[in-house]
Parts: sequence; C-alpha cells; structure tokens
Amino acid sequence: MSTKLEPTAEQIKEQKLYASMGLTDEEFALVESILGRSPNWTETGLFSVMWSEHCSYKNSKPILRKFPTEGEHVLQGPGEGAGIVDIGDEQAVVFKMESHNHPSAIEPYQGAATGIGGIIRDVFSMGARPIAMLNSLRFGDLNTSKRVRFLFEEVVAGIAGYGNCIGIPTVGGEIQFDPCYAGNPLVNAMCVGLIDHKDIQKGIASGVGNTVMYVGAKTGRDGIHGATFASEELDEHAEEKRPAVQVGDPFMEKLLLEACLELVQFESLVGIQDMGAAGLTSSAAEMASKAGSGLEMNLDLIPQRETGMTAYEMMLSESQERMLIVVKKGQEQPIVDLFSKYGLDAVKVGVVTDDKMFKLTHKGEVVANVPADALAEDAPVYHKPSAVPAHFIEFQQMENEEPAVTNYKETLINLLKQETIASKEWVYNQYDYQVRTSTVVAPGSDAAVVRVRGTNKGLAMTTDCNSRYIYLDPEMGGKIAVAEAARNIVCSGGRPLAITDCLNFGNPEKPEIFWQIEKSADGIAEACRKLESPVIGGNVSLYNERSNEAIYPTPTIGMVGLVEDLAHVTTQQAKTAGDIVYLIGDTHTEFGGSELQKMLNNNRIFGKAPFIDLDLEKARQAALLQAIQAGLVKSAHDVAEGGVAVALAEKTFGTNLGIQATLKGSATSALFSESQSRFILTVAPEHTARFEEVVIDATKVGVVTAEATIIITASDATTLVEGTVAEFQDAWKGAIPCLLKSED
Repeated sequence: MSTKLEPTAEQIKEQKLYASMGLTDEEFALVESILGRSPNWTETGLFSVMWSEHCSYKNSKPILRKFPTEGEHVLQGPGEGAGIVDIGDEQAVVFKMESHNHPSAIEPYQGAATGIGGIIRDVFSMGARPIAMLNSLRFGDLNTSKRVRFLFEEVVAGIAGYGNCIGIPTVGGEIQFDPCYAGNPLVNAMCVGLIDHKDIQKGIASGVGNTVMYVGAKTGRDGIHGATFASEELDEHAEEKRPAVQVGDPFMEKLLLEACLELVQFESLVGIQDMGAAGLTSSAAEMASKAGSGLEMNLDLIPQRETGMTAYEMMLSESQERMLIVVKKGQEQPIVDLFSKYGLDAVKVGVVTDDKMFKLTHKGEVVANVPADALAEDAPVYHKPSAVPAHFIEFQQMENEEPAVTNYKETLINLLKQETIASKEWVYNQYDYQVRTSTVVAPGSDAAVVRVRGTNKGLAMTTDCNSRYIYLDPEMGGKIAVAEAARNIVCSGGRPLAITDCLNFGNPEKPEIFWQIEKSADGIAEACRKLESPVIGGNVSLYNERSNEAIYPTPTIGMVGLVEDLAHVTTQQAKTAGDIVYLIGDTHTEFGGSELQKMLNNNRIFGKAPFIDLDLEKARQAALLQAIQAGLVKSAHDVAEGGVAVALAEKTFGTNLGIQATLKGSATSALFSESQSRFILTVAPEHTARFEEVVIDATKVGVVTAEATIIITASDATTLVEGTVAEFQDAWKGAIPCLLKSED
C-alpha cells in the first residue's frame, strides 16, 4: 500500500476535493460517467491534469481549428512534439514555441530555465538536433518596481544558464515592456532543429506487446500539478505554488539529448515523447491514444529520487529531463546499454496493450484503470461565450490624430530610451549565441540566421508580436504580428516557410477575453494563408492574469524562413558611405498603440491600431526578396516601433556611418508613425536603376554618409532632427542598464 493516506473515492466526491485540482462539478460527473464509478485519488489526478487547459486545450481547440496547417513543404503539422518543414535535399527544419509563464512569475530563474529545457526536448523527441534557441519575453516597465527588475534579471539568467550549459546558441528574440505584465510576465521559448527525413520520429505507443521504457533522470516531487497551476489565474497566494515549479539540470539534458539522437537510429524504436506538462501521465496517455492502443505500467519500476512516492505523485510529477519510449519487444537490452553509456536510466516500466485502457499498478494493486482516449483525444471541448469589449467599440470610433510634438530630436532620443525599443545587448550578451559556430547573423538584426552545415543554405528565424496593437484591435493586430515576423525574415534574405505560435491571453471564461482570442486567431489565420506560412504547431497559455488584471492579448509568432544561398544574407546596418537610402511603403497618421503614444500618455494606449493590407504586404515582401536575391540590396530593416526615425537611427548604430534623409508629409507622422508594410533599405548607386525596376514603390529618401551624424529634414529643407550618431546610440544602448540600476 501507499505510504501516504489518500482520500477515498467517496471523500473526493462528497468533499469536492477534485475542485482543488481544477475539475468542475460537471467535469467530475463526466469522469464518473466514463468510468461508471467515482475515481480514486490517482485517477482524479490523471483527469485533472489531462483536462487542464494547458494539456487539453479544451477552451482553445475551436479557435485552433481556424489556422491553416498544411502546405507544400509541411511534413508534420500540429499534434506532435514539434512541426517539421522540408528545406530540400532530404533535410527538414523542426521548430516549436511554448510558454512557461506561470512558473516564471513565481520562480523566474527555474521557470525560464525549465521552459528552455522543455522546448528543447520537444524538438529532439522528433529525432532532430536542436541548432538554435529564441525567446519572446514580456515584463512590466523596469522603472516601476524592484520586483519587475528582479523578474527580468532572473528570467534572462535562467535562459542563459540553461541554454549556455547545454550548448545550443540563443540567437534571437524580442522583449516588450508594459505595465500589464508587471505581475504576470511572459516567457515564451522557441527551439529550432535540423533533421534528415529518414530520422523523423513520432510519439506513439503502437504494437501490442511492445515494451514501454522510461529513460533519463529520476522522478521527484517537483512540478506536481504544474499543468493545473498553468491553467488558473495567479493571485496574491501565487507564491504558495512555488513547489509546482520544476528544477532543471542542463548537463543531464545534454546527455539525454545525445542519447536520444543515437536512439533514433535504432530500428527497434517505435515511438518517443517528452515528459513535459503533466509528466508521465501526458506522455503515456497521449502516446497510447494517438496509436489507438492501450498501455499498462508498473509504477514500482519508475526510477525515483525520493522515498515513499505515491502513484499520484509519480504520475503528476513534472521532474525534468525525462522521456518515454516504446521499443519492439525483446530488443530492450541495446537501449539499456545505450543510455547506460551516458549514465542515464533506461528501465522497462510497461507494455502496450490492445484494450485502449490506461492501467497503472503500484505495490501489487491497480491504482488507475481508465480509457486512454478519455484522458487525451476525447477530453472535453468548450465553446466559450464571446463579447466585444467596450474599449474596442470606443477605440474604433476615434479618429487618427497626430500627437503634439515640438522637439523632434528630443522625442527621438526619448523613444530610443524606451525599454521596448532600446538595445537589448544587456540581455543577449549573457547568451552564448556563437556556440556550435553556425551562427551567421547574431542577435541585433531583424532576424537571426544559422547556416545549414554541409550546404550553402541558411535558416532565418525570428519571434514577433506587438500586443498593444492586438489590445486595440485583435484581428488587425493578429495580421500585423504574422506580417512583421515575415518582414524580418525577408529583410534577412529568407523566404518565410511556416510559423509556430504561443497564444498568451487572460481568462477565457471572461467573454471579452475569449473575443480577443477569437479575433486575433482570425487575423493570424488570414495572414498565414495570404503569406503562405502555415501554422505547424505551438502552445496556448491562458489565465494570464494577476489579481484580476489581464495581460494584453499576446499571440506571439515564431517564424522560420529559408535562405536559399548564404550570399543572400542581409542585415539591417548601413554598409557603405554613398549608398542610397530608400523607403518602401506609404506613411499615414497612425499612432494607436505606438511607442510615441505610450510615451506621451503615461503608458495609456487608445484609438485604432495601424491598418494593414495583406495583398500589399505580400507584394512588397516578394519584390524586396527578389531584389535581395538579385544582389541589389546592401542592407534592409523593417519599420516597426518608433517609426521611420527610429529605423533610420538603428541603421547607423555600430557602423561609424551616418544618414542624411528627407521625409515628406507632416513631420510627426513622417518621423514616428507606425504605419505597416514599410522598409528602410540601402542600395549601391550603381544598382539603383535596376532596384527601382524590381521594387516599384520604393522612394529615395537619403544617402549614407561617411560622417557619423543623423540629419533628417522636411521636404521644405527644414531640419527636423540633427545630431551625432554617438548621442543617439548612447541613449539607445544605455537605457536598460541604467533602468536596472534605478531605485524605487
């Protein structure tokens, strides 16, 4: 018997103990209906974690069906550890992004570190070697409290600590700062891997009589009910959840990674899956359900690092660096020998059955016997009510008005100091982004580029999402998030392939929040179809609220593109004095959700989000990529937060060059509007004629100068901004280090 006294089935029902695990009365009644009896303590735990939003997507599945998931090059879409896209030559890129928000809010170092570990396992569980990491982070404003600065510093340290130790370069990412994230930061981690087509694996438990094996680290009591914790709002008692946060060991993960990459070459391997959220429960139940089989495990055989663990604790533990595999019966010993070489456990713990049941025994007793499909594929799905928020109706009725700005140079300097725009060197200098020596474009440009070894190809990769736009108009903002990610890929010389997403929202049980989820998904889906970048996987993170204050809706986009020839790689910095500066696209008076609006209105944003025409966006991206591939473009940078003035300044930073430009139209809009589908490029004088034939809506606006100054004038020759590159760059580079030293 268990060494711990657990509530009986009657006590669970009568005292509604299931509610503390996240099950509703209706869900508990459904469990009883499925089983024909009341569940015991372990079974209640199994259903509670598998039916949590984090594992079942019970509130978001209807939304996820909106996404296009197929395409000419897609080899594996949603439903496995990670998505896979063909890149030619019998090779493919494997990538996915996931959240670790709630754990990072209460234990930021380990929360971020184990987020990195988990997403890496998702990629190598497919048989791929991870080659790069990216992230997308959200925090409150750094000048608001020591707690916000602590969260920021510790999350960055956790990402660096795990990624650097395991030897995978962290090559890119993005960070936005807004007050709504002060109590609920977002930590989204993305991993990109490479694989040969022949090595692709799936997480299935098929073949009656085949052996189920547990490999990797031992099981402890860390992370119990982590999936449930991630499926509820944070409140003033969140710190009490600290035991739910796992503890990672990157050195152990490195051993596991190498062992698993050897394992995929074994013909005896049938299926492999990471023990992520819900640990042993999710990996076992999902592998059985996907294969249409059953699975029986003896929990006495589970490697344990703590004494007296109950079945409930073992099944719900989210201890890190563990995998579940299925191998052909009778071929276990070579697997044991392989993992022994790396100092890791590889233990036979169960067998595949034909009855579609998920059966667990412990100390000679059956402690769980439930249908595998009921835990996984047949989990309940809800269609939540939706309501248009009052603020959206109010904002849509507002006219686009230009903010009052008198000193343009001072405004530009202050914008460059805004945390979201300011240099992130303080962050990425803590990351090893050159390990494995394949990084072609390091952090600091529009997208990172990593070479595909043995070829002349590269992979461009980025993460993006302007959540302010999505708060103002979720559908428009969703389109912009995908389009901006694609712009970054194209600016780097890549052709967008596909996206992964991380849908971070507040409580879906609030109709206004669910409306945000619906509408942003509509926008993302339309942009993916138009830009031919299907969704091949991702993650949903809901209930991102702290004390009833929701975050801005933040559906982060991770995108990967193919650089067909490394000669096409392009970066954002100006290259040569005398090159001509071009602006692609039109500027309108669009300041809703902009950096300028936030800065001038004490963090308040309002009005309409910028408008985007996806047909125009697609045409401009195609023309720019054609020009880059023809060798006509020296540098390329998309116009994003802060507008053209910020984009021009960023092109000079770190170059010892300057820019002299003339902008048409109203000065404030010309400088700081955040109109979409725009790029700033530099082109060698001898290529301008050909460039203008390819990119028909590009306008000459200036020239790269040998003198390191930035001079921006109006069309009537009035000087709007004039100063040395050094003074603008110092403001940009010094902002975050300065804020981290500030006192409340």
